[in-house]
Amino acid sequence: MEEKENLESNRHLLPYGTSLSDAPIRLVDRAKEIELAHTALQTFANGKLELILKQIRQLQEEAKLILEETQMSIELHSVKCNFEKKVGNIFHLYEKENGEKYFSLLSPQEWGTPPHKFLGSYLLRADQIFEKVSI
Repeated sequence: MEEKENLESNRHLLPYGTSLSDAPIRLVDRAKEIELAHTALQTFANGKLELILKQIRQLQEEAKLILEETQMSIELHSVKCNFEKKVGNIFHLYEKENGEKYFSLLSPQEWGTPPHKFLGSYLLRADQIFEKVSI
């Protein structure tokens, strides 16, 4: 009995009729309900996909930087050097008039007047990556 009273008092909340005297469910109402659900789901999915796209772009940018850093380090490892390159040291890159590059332990300030064009100073990290530093 209590269940029937509960049903009677809340039947306006049900999406379907509970007796023959109830108003029939109209097709237009059902179509609106489906359209609202479709719109809500589409908005939800688009939001999630936009977030994933943003993350992909960030990862692509990070990958690009890693590849550039690695390529630069590969090139710097092949530069002429008359001493052992030790991790944690700063090396100064110079270029002769003929285009030949070489590393020196002397900074431009230590040279006074460098004998060749100064290209930059690099710290050799433990991962063998050369990191450009300002001195």
